[in-house]
Amino acid sequence: MMGERQSHVNSLFLNEESSKGLGMGGRGQRFRHAWEKRAARARKQVYAVTRESVRIFFQRHLFVLLTISSVLLGIMLAMALRPYRMTYRQVKYFSFPGELLMRMLQMLVLPLIVSSLITGMASLDGRASGKMGMRAVVYYMLTTVIAVFIGIFMVLIIHPGKGGKGQAQSEGKMEQVHATDAFMDLIRNMFPPNLVEACFKQYKTQYTIRVVNRTFMPTGSTAAPLLLHPPHNGSSSSPLALPENSTGIWHNVTQALGSLPEVLSYEEVVPVPGSVNGVNALGLVVFSICFGLVIGSMKQKGQALREFFDCLNDAILRMVAVIIWYAPIGILFLIAGKILEMEDIAVMGGQLGMYTLTVIVGLLIHGLCVLPLIYFIVTRKNPWLFVAGLLQALVTALGTSSSSATLPVTFRCLEENIGVDKRVTRFVLPVGATINMDGTALYEALAAIFIAQVNNYELDFGQIITISITATAASIGAAGIPQAGLVTMLIVLTSVGLPTEDITLIMAVDWFLDRLRTTVNVLGDSLGAGVVEHLSRHELESQDAENSNSITEENEKPYHLIYQENETHKHLSSETAM
Repeated sequence: MMGERQSHVNSLFLNEESSKGLGMGGRGQRFRHAWEKRAARARKQVYAVTRESVRIFFQRHLFVLLTISSVLLGIMLAMALRPYRMTYRQVKYFSFPGELLMRMLQMLVLPLIVSSLITGMASLDGRASGKMGMRAVVYYMLTTVIAVFIGIFMVLIIHPGKGGKGQAQSEGKMEQVHATDAFMDLIRNMFPPNLVEACFKQYKTQYTIRVVNRTFMPTGSTAAPLLLHPPHNGSSSSPLALPENSTGIWHNVTQALGSLPEVLSYEEVVPVPGSVNGVNALGLVVFSICFGLVIGSMKQKGQALREFFDCLNDAILRMVAVIIWYAPIGILFLIAGKILEMEDIAVMGGQLGMYTLTVIVGLLIHGLCVLPLIYFIVTRKNPWLFVAGLLQALVTALGTSSSSATLPVTFRCLEENIGVDKRVTRFVLPVGATINMDGTALYEALAAIFIAQVNNYELDFGQIITISITATAASIGAAGIPQAGLVTMLIVLTSVGLPTEDITLIMAVDWFLDRLRTTVNVLGDSLGAGVVEHLSRHELESQDAENSNSITEENEKPYHLIYQENETHKHLSSETAM
């Protein structure tokens, strides 16, 4: 009996261990089976490749292939022409086709931002737009803060500024900017007093020197008489001796002269209103959001305006589809012209080379690891399929170095290639192209600490936190134009007392890094649209259901009215006949 019980216990333990082994082995078998299934599917696709499928592939991805080829051809063409040492005028003439592309894309930015934001906000109700806006802002702030800390971490680990300022050379001059005035200009630009002027001008504080005269009263006598008393012993031999009765008069005169007010003059730098050329995108975004919300709240009364801006948006996107065929040619000459403008490619080596490498590594970590990981965690979808549909926009950003100029192409990629809801893209993309600058925030924080390292300036923890906060805020105010980050970086340097003139140390490589950080900016905006669409899917579905119900009711209502009118008409006609 005891033996049978012991054998039964042993068999239970054996079954448990075998089930554990089977569980671990089952997991491995499932993984191996899934891998074999995927490999078989890949082999089947390779064997199924025909001439027709290749033609369809090239036809579908022709834009992307042409754009990538233009980048490579531009680099090769520039390297082939560099030995001829073209003058600056010749380089400008050579870059003319690229300048045309920039002008054509910038021509479409203004109507595209206004029409897309107004239609996007008008198509959403107040509750859905509020939730979508909150999600977009949280995503923007999260990715920007992460980008700043990646930049700080990379520059502190690699330490590219070691060796002091001896190895680095200054290039060009930068205008002085006060941090307080820059932030106030950002808020002023959000509320432009003239919408027409906002289409081509931005408010920017200028500085003038004013002479200030201050009057003050002296506290004590500053003049002293030569001789206040008459000479002793009645002697008049001294020529400076004064008569006895003049002593009181002289004392009164010197006292009166000493009590006269004095005027002190000094120069003071005062801020005055000014402006710079460029679209005030931030003001137009704020106005378009408010205007779109008002049109949406007007329901049927605002239908005419909603349809107008919807048609305008579709027309602009059709123009983009035409201009996009010229993009490969323009990108080729833009990149080739920038490489030809470089006086010495060897400047990319040494200290600036380490700085460039640090920025590139930081941007790669943020663009290829952090942003896709956030998209995967939120949506549980493959981020690389999403990025593959964006290649045209990313290469355009690399060529133009302007997130605003790339905006028309980004719209086309998201809506046609990936299929993101238009109500999301029309809200998220214009706002993102204006305020979401992940690459710029990373670059500004990294460059500020690099300049501190070059000057052998040790930053404490509080100053690093100040740099991170200021870089996050300054990146919001960076315009979506080439090399706008250089201007906003002056704010970051001023916040911790670093010399602003040392920003010229990195201007030699900024044209190249500006293209990379613009690409990261566009990638962050696009993935943000995917994240916001996934989080807002329930609101969008419920709104679609409400819209379909309202359309059904509207379609039924005219039928009853016509029927009643016809019946009344028949009734009246019958009475007349009688």
